Amino acid sequence: MPGRPSVMPEKRNFPTKRIAVIPGDGIGKEVIPEAVKVMKAAASAEGHDLSLTEFDWGADRYLRVGTTLPPDAPEMFRRDFDAILLGALGDARVPDNRHGADILMGLRFKLDLYANVRPCVLLDRRLTPLRDREEKDVQFTVIRENTEGLYVGMGGFFKKGTADEIATQEDVNTRKGVERILRFAYEYARRYGLKRVCMSDKSNALPYGHDLWQRTFGDVKRDYPEIESSHMYIDNLLMQMVRDPSQFQVIVACNLFGDIASDVGAQLAGGLGLAPSGNIHPGQVSMFEPVHGSAPLIAGKGIADPMGAVLAAAMMLTYLGLTNESRRMEHAVRAAIREGKTTPDLGGSLGTAEAGDWLARKAESAPAEALR
Repeated sequence: MPGRPSVMPEKRNFPTKRIAVIPGDGIGKEVIPEAVKVMKAAASAEGHDLSLTEFDWGADRYLRVGTTLPPDAPEMFRRDFDAILLGALGDARVPDNRHGADILMGLRFKLDLYANVRPCVLLDRRLTPLRDREEKDVQFTVIRENTEGLYVGMGGFFKKGTADEIATQEDVNTRKGVERILRFAYEYARRYGLKRVCMSDKSNALPYGHDLWQRTFGDVKRDYPEIESSHMYIDNLLMQMVRDPSQFQVIVACNLFGDIASDVGAQLAGGLGLAPSGNIHPGQVSMFEPVHGSAPLIAGKGIADPMGAVLAAAMMLTYLGLTNESRRMEHAVRAAIREGKTTPDLGGSLGTAEAGDWLARKAESAPAEALR
């Protein structure tokens, strides 16, 4: 199908794919089961089995027994699973969201999931806030460095809580980390036949860390002469994404800037409710999640949109080499939007479970042309 490139598929040596499922908090506990439902329907239609194991890691468990990410979890995932499907984390009963940070950031760092892949693909022109734009105009992927930068948590306070308080936050950039995410972006473009890679930084204002990005980018791009390489400062990139998103195919940036750019891209493609993401280390167990949060204001009302979770699960199946199953799931999402079989956020009248049921039936009955 045209449009959404997912992630680099990895052929694994296990006959049955072993998937860990962490529903999380809030609407995560509502939409992840629907994604599982659709995924099972797609796999059944292709005659494949999936081995799914659920983990109740979230605010409820944290408040009950104090567990965030068990110390042996990363090694267990490496040993026993091929991929992880993660729901949203966040609950007002845990004001500092400690459990969410430990689980999400802990898995990203401890599994070394260094590439965050965010497809920004407009599935229907009615969904974009941009005037006179069509599906072909919003078809790009943001690739974000996922284990360095300002998100490593290095820094501290001096005289906290006083009028003289000082707070420091360290921005960590290594040659290894920058080079491997740049190469990931180029290999991603090469794999999917894409011709343009744009690197974004702020080297005019951050002359040390982002000078490293500039120099490494200059070295790496020479190894991919068939791909057009460009550079934009992050402020200009965001303006250009809104002005003319059709100029982009692959965008690669540091952790913070990639986070911001991918959220802007998601809005151009219809909103965070439709946005999937993958936390990738090629050839190793990797983690997939919808981008939206736990949405406590609508949690428990049965109206949360499961499409972001379904598309995240579809990305995961592509990574695992189950391409037809993934295409079935994406076909179902496109059909639901086209036919108005959606939750209220997209103008439909279905509840979360009803939407999941409809998507599962559509994935199972996808025509042959949808699988090409």
